[in-house]
Amino acid sequence: METKMIGTKITEARKKVNISQAQLAERLFISAQAVGKWERGESLPDIITLNRLAEILGVDLNYFSENFQSVTNKNIPLESQLKQPSESGPDNGKKLNWDMSRGNWVDADFSGLKNLHEKFSSSNMQNCKFVGSDLSGLLLKSNNIDKCDFSDSDLGGSHILRSNLAGNLFKNCSLKETEFSESFIGGSDFTGADFTGVKIKSGGFEKNTIAGAKWNQSSFIHTYIADVVFEGNVDDCYFENCDFKRVTFKNVTLKNTFFKNKSLKGIRFTDSHADRMTYEFLKNGKADLTGVTLITV
Repeated sequence: METKMIGTKITEARKKVNISQAQLAERLFISAQAVGKWERGESLPDIITLNRLAEILGVDLNYFSENFQSVTNKNIPLESQLKQPSESGPDNGKKLNWDMSRGNWVDADFSGLKNLHEKFSSSNMQNCKFVGSDLSGLLLKSNNIDKCDFSDSDLGGSHILRSNLAGNLFKNCSLKETEFSESFIGGSDFTGADFTGVKIKSGGFEKNTIAGAKWNQSSFIHTYIADVVFEGNVDDCYFENCDFKRVTFKNVTLKNTFFKNKSLKGIRFTDSHADRMTYEFLKNGKADLTGVTLITV
């Protein structure tokens, strides 16, 4: 995407709605000089500003695409439409990856994005949408993620490090082989999520909804787990040195699941079943086995 081409389109759209650079800048809460740089092709607005710009100018985001058509497709990944200018000049023909780390993102819709990798690290994200996105291999470090929607997205193989995740939606997400390290995950909805191979360590997992989630080869290590209800099958899972508070296993079948804790008194079982190995781990941790039926083969 050529910055000069985008600048020309901004100029044309601005003139069509009969507003000056200064008036446009005022509505965007930026300087008139910044608008001038866009129109001269010396820099690009970020995606949030570009979205607001489209609203003010009465166009859709595809208008800024080289192959603009009258038909709107809001599902086109924005990163495929934009590139940042080179630091060495406004246009040297090189395509650079966009990076939105260290940003403050509020009420933004990034649905359908892919190949994010480290591009949102050290950011504050509130009420943002990432619905149906390919976020596999994502690396988030030191993020605050509040009330965002990741439903139907693939976060497989991602690493979430030293981040706060509160009140988010992860419905029907694939979290296969994802690792959460030193992160707090609270008040989020993981209904139907696939936790196969997930590792959660040195953090917190509290007041999350996990109905219909898949637990296979999942592990919790040095994790505070509170006010959570596990249901369904828990296979080949691993709980080591976790602090359990008001954790319920309801209508659960536990197989080959390892519990290594000094105390499992914070766990309650209702109408659950466990194989011999799992049963003995629970017994050794002084868990209340009322509500657990031993599976006999």
